[in-house]
Amino acid sequence: MKFRPIGKSGIEASVVALGTWGIGGGPNWADTDDAYSVGTIHKALDLGINMIDTAPVYGNGHSEEMVGRALKTVDRSKVILSTKCGWWWKDDRGSEFMKRGDITLRRSLRPDTIREEIEMSLKRLGTDYIDIYFTHWPSIPPDLTPIAETMNCLLELKKEGKIRAIGISNVTTEQAKEYLDVGQVDVIQDKYSAIDRAKECDLLPLCIEEGMAFMAYSPLEAGLLSGKITMDTPVSVAQGNQPWMKPENRPRALAFIDKLRGLAEKYDCTVAQLAIAFSLEQPGVSHLLLGARRESTIIENVKALDLTLEPADLVRIRGWAEALGTPTL
Repeated sequence: MKFRPIGKSGIEASVVALGTWGIGGGPNWADTDDAYSVGTIHKALDLGINMIDTAPVYGNGHSEEMVGRALKTVDRSKVILSTKCGWWWKDDRGSEFMKRGDITLRRSLRPDTIREEIEMSLKRLGTDYIDIYFTHWPSIPPDLTPIAETMNCLLELKKEGKIRAIGISNVTTEQAKEYLDVGQVDVIQDKYSAIDRAKECDLLPLCIEEGMAFMAYSPLEAGLLSGKITMDTPVSVAQGNQPWMKPENRPRALAFIDKLRGLAEKYDCTVAQLAIAFSLEQPGVSHLLLGARRESTIIENVKALDLTLEPADLVRIRGWAEALGTPTL
């Protein structure tokens, strides 16, 4: 396993983390099996992955509960645990954003809701501290919390020992700079893949300049870059919401994947492993979040760390990706 620092926090985390959105289940995903979920988390740890990423909103707490169940039988001090705040559904604080069944999800980064959120997360996870605590999404009007208020709350939680590092997710460059004006941010989490490199224009240069880690989510485009999806493959709601997965965009993405497939033969690897290896070689991309609900998935993905791609092939992949253009939204 390879490890890289989480900014200036002193935390060394595996370059791939286990993402547990799918483990949370719910309407965005097909049925999940809790026993499989716990087994997948244990397998990830056995393979040397020491970072597990979750969030309260994944299954309305279910993902955190599954991570907590899995961690009961391991050495907590050897696990880098990240979770998030910012989605609120306990009362009418925050700005209404969407409905999920009978639940109204709100965006809130108020200090009072953050403090309640972290206590609930600690309980579900069965721990007394969070290694990396992310703001999941920025707050929005009408209940818009100034970034300075949110950041000062996070700094207080850090001083109290409830969190070790502060992360921000899905922010603009301007919002990230506002956080940095108040205190130390160690990691930004946002979307990045071989066919979605928009963050190279803004957040990645900022991470390099400020010494922050960049944790990429959806590096396999919700499974599209696994090479196992065709035009006829049924996909979950979460997958179908990805722009490149939409029927009008998928043919172009599949043509790109066919090119990867030819190159994968050279390296005796899968398309997914090639896509993972490519992303980890890009400047500023320090860590990847790889979602998995089955042990076989994480076993296959981790093998990508054994690949060393030739510079000419990195250029070739980038050229193919750039030729795709952008998806229709």
